[in-house]
Amino acid sequence: MDKTVFSMALLRIVSGSIELTAALVMLKFNEVQKALAVNSMLALVGPIVLLTTTTIGLSGLADKLSPVKFIWVTVGVSCLLIGIFKK
Repeated sequence: MDKTVFSMALLRIVSGSIELTAALVMLKFNEVQKALAVNSMLALVGPIVLLTTTTIGLSGLADKLSPVKFIWVTVGVSCLLIGIFKK
């Protein structure tokens, strides 16, 4: 099994587990204010997981990607982050 793919998949499994746990916590509290607070904390998890999995993937492809393609991928990820964090 490819270590890069395994690392990316494992990170996504952890991320999904965090999401499911947050949903269960929301149900347990059963209050809109607390559910909103839990949901706001999750807003950090998504971009961090995206950046980390993309970094792992790019490091696995570093020897196979041309510099121009690497730049395009970096620009694409940057656009996603700007879209997520821009107010």
